[in-house]
Amino acid sequence: MSYLVLKTIHLIAVVCWFAGLFYMGRLFIYHKEAELKDKSTKKILQNQFKLMANRLMSIITWPATIISSFFGFYLLYQNPILIELDWMKVKLVIVSILIIYTILTQVILNQLNKNEIKLGDFYLRIWNEGATLLLISIISLAVIKTSVSWINAILIFIVTTLVLLILIRAYKLIKKD
Repeated sequence: MSYLVLKTIHLIAVVCWFAGLFYMGRLFIYHKEAELKDKSTKKILQNQFKLMANRLMSIITWPATIISSFFGFYLLYQNPILIELDWMKVKLVIVSILIIYTILTQVILNQLNKNEIKLGDFYLRIWNEGATLLLISIISLAVIKTSVSWINAILIFIVTTLVLLILIRAYKLIKKD
């Protein structure tokens, strides 16, 4: 297979991986919010959210994680000079964090399946935005590479994080009313 075909497969898998993580976070929040419903509605909603979350993780998120990782490392094998570039080293660190994030998402799903989810809806919203920050970081590194200084990149990341936290807090305040 050509390098561009491999890269295309890798990118499609990355998109699916993030789609799974984004929706999984929403399902966690919906499951938590269902606790406020009456008993029968709560049971119906939470059972449906569990079913959806388990299918999402096993049919989309984990396969996309594996395919993306395999083709990503295969691309590095095909073009080993990339591993010597600073931006690629940072990207690989962030991808490692993304893999840990995915594993921890599975841990939260396992808690949800046992009805023992330990995080409140506010923290689940923050958790959900973790995937957004990782996506911004990975895509920015892959596209911008060395065109921007590391200090500017870190500042942009911090500002983006603060904006997301402010929006989460604002939503919580609006939701109370």
